[in-house]
Parts: sequence; C-alpha cells; structure tokens
Amino acid sequence: MDKVGEQVRLHFTASKAEADRIFPALEAVFEEDGLPLAVLELDEERDIHEVSVYAMDDAEDVENRIRDVLAGLSLPRAVEREILPDIDWVSLSLEGLKPVRAGGFFVHGAHDRDKVEPGDIAIEIEAGLAFGTGHHGTTAGCLEMIAEVVEQEKPADALDLGTGSAVLAIALAKLARIPVLATDIDPVATEVAAANVRLNGVADLVECVTATGFEHPAFDREPFGLVVANILAGPLIELAPQMLRHQKPGGSTVLSGILDRQEEAVRAAYAAAGFRHVATLHRDGWVTLHLKR
Repeated sequence: MDKVGEQVRLHFTASKAEADRIFPALEAVFEEDGLPLAVLELDEERDIHEVSVYAMDDAEDVENRIRDVLAGLSLPRAVEREILPDIDWVSLSLEGLKPVRAGGFFVHGAHDRDKVEPGDIAIEIEAGLAFGTGHHGTTAGCLEMIAEVVEQEKPADALDLGTGSAVLAIALAKLARIPVLATDIDPVATEVAAANVRLNGVADLVECVTATGFEHPAFDREPFGLVVANILAGPLIELAPQMLRHQKPGGSTVLSGILDRQEEAVRAAYAAAGFRHVATLHRDGWVTLHLKR
C-alpha cells in the first residue's frame, strides 16, 4: 500500500501512434480529478514513448482506471509504479551547478548570488528535475540567440515550447518585458518552471502550462512574435507546419536541441513549411537556428 501523502507515477510505454490515441482518452477520464499526465519520447529511433499519470494516495484506483482505458482501446500494457522520492532536489541539483554567462544573462544557483555583476541579467535556478539550467550547449546557444533577436526585432510576445526549468522564458521576460507562454509536456517540469518564474520575479509576465503539442486551449490566441523551442530534432521537424501557424508574419523562431549532424534535416523541414533561415549558432556539438516566417 502506498503511504499517505506520497506521490506515485504510474507509467507504461507505447508507440507515438498509440500514445496519441491513449493520451486524450486518459485526459477525459482524469480531467475532473486534476491528475497531471505526460508523454515523453524515450527513444526516437525505436519509437518508444512513455505515458505517465501522477497520483496521490489513490494509486490503486488510478491504476485500475488506466487499465480500463487501455482495455477499451484494445491496447493492453503493463503499468508500472514509481514512488517519487521526498528529496531536496534544490540542494541536490545545486551541488554541482556552476554559474554560466551567455548573451548577457547570468544563470546561477542561490549559492552564487554574490557573483552577479553590474549589467548581468541574472536568472536564478533552484531546481534540477527539469532540463535546462544554462549549462547545456543548447540552452546557452538559445540565450545568445534570444538576446540578438530581441535587440533587433523587439517582439511583443513570445512562446517557450518545452520550457524545462523556464530559463529561456525567464530570460525573455527579463530582457524584453513581454508576456511569455511557457509550456512543457511534463507536469513536474511545469511545476519547476512556475517555481523558478516566481523566484525570478516575472510571474506577472510568464504563464506556465502543461501542454502536449499545440492542441492545448492555451494556444487559442494570436500567433507569437517570437517562438523558442529547445527540444529534440525529431519533434521539431514534426511540428514545423504548426510552428508556422503560431508564428506572426515576419516573426522569428529560435530552435535548438539539434545535433550538428541534424541541422540540414531540420532546416529542410522548416524551409518546406515556409520559414527562411537567418542564422546558425554552433556550440558544443549542438546548433541553434534562427528562422523567420
């Protein structure tokens, strides 16, 4: 029996096509309960995705309902449980966190507040559950590219798709002082993002939402002046046509999470969708692309 008050992640694997059928069915079942759901790509080449439902106290009931959904879709799966540990993720993640400077931004942990220098746009990150602390070549590349685009174009609003720890969303809000929609498919990442947004004093500008793709009601709004997506090459290629629909004419898109060898394929997909390539930034074996509609 699960302990009272502990969070349990119930999860199973499926192909993308199967996950696309399963996720909305689970959403319909658990909508009134308010239970977070997520889909994560584990292996792009082998088409393995992981579907998760997060439960508190009533994991047995939740698992039975998941099995009912899977049975109704004729997609039986072995449902596994993970007891989420009560760990001080903040302390754990900051043990090896070194401050990073990129594009005029200074990304740091609480223990390095004294290293902020005059002129730095400081971004304090206090949790490591979500990807994107500024150390990865993709995040640092995005920070540099964001600084250039904001200075040149002065966008009125922005989208951070796959926000992780919200480093990029916070950077946009602090630099441009514009509204930013920050989304992630993982509810844990969204919680981390929201906490970091509050910590950095930009909660009035950044809205954090758990959303898969562009189907969430949060996207029922005007297209964005700037779109930033630091995810993976495969999903970026797949999302290219939808990215265009959510990009204002003349607006910019910044993409990363792309290996050097994947640049050509991503650029080709976005050219076919109607984007124009502006610049490529190489950093630590990764590329960041600046594209315009």
